[in-house]
Amino acid sequence: MRVVSTLLAMAFCFTAGTVSAEPARKALPPTIAIIIDDMGHSLVEGERLANLDQPLTLAFLPYRPHTDSLARLAYRQHKEIMLHAPMANTRNYGLGPGGLTPDMDEKSMVTTLRRALQSIPHVQGVNNHMGSLLTQQLRPMDWVMKELFRYPVYFIDSRTIASSVAGDVAAAYRIPTMTRDVFLDHEQTEEFVDRQFKLLIKRAKENGSAIGIGHPHKITVDYLEKHLPKLDEQGIAIATVSGLWAMRNGNREMFAEGEKQAIRPAFAQKK
Repeated sequence: MRVVSTLLAMAFCFTAGTVSAEPARKALPPTIAIIIDDMGHSLVEGERLANLDQPLTLAFLPYRPHTDSLARLAYRQHKEIMLHAPMANTRNYGLGPGGLTPDMDEKSMVTTLRRALQSIPHVQGVNNHMGSLLTQQLRPMDWVMKELFRYPVYFIDSRTIASSVAGDVAAAYRIPTMTRDVFLDHEQTEEFVDRQFKLLIKRAKENGSAIGIGHPHKITVDYLEKHLPKLDEQGIAIATVSGLWAMRNGNREMFAEGEKQAIRPAFAQKK
């Protein structure tokens, strides 16, 4: 990964005052970002992911047994940290603590979201856990994005349903936002993960970049340990989500200094 990673880092360092953004974009290889959802339950697989050499982005469920310790370890290992915000789904699967549901009023939803954000050390972004019901609904998404707009965080629409409005509402609030391109492991076989991983690379080659979402299943972690080190020889780079966003936006900063309110870490109550 050394050659491609160095090229990517150099491109991100270009500024308008020295080299124009256009040559930098042309020089960049196809780039993927991989988000690992549902972090916080499995200590063993979580530690394996945190200790991988590549710049993964890890999305943590709030208040899970290992969320705090794994997020701190992952940050020390130069991973990017997200809140994986539980949102109501169409199949009535349980959300666990920190869940956002349609029966909440604005105050309850905002308070629950804020406390969940405060519970994740070093959080830089948010995506939805499940959410096939809630992400279709304009009013709760408006409440969510109005709260997220206060902080220096981006939003990734996991796109668990095609009719999601979450990304559109985030964009309307001028929150840095992107959408998941490929799910890697909703079938837990090596053959399926391999097929989806190759699809992710194909999308990156076609469009310049692509975002994949996986989970801390042993089969997924085994696959990533084996195949991520081989990306360089394929001419594929890997970046954090914020790195990928910078690629797509002329290497500009997501937020100006002092523009947003800092997230105050807290041991929040489980709501």
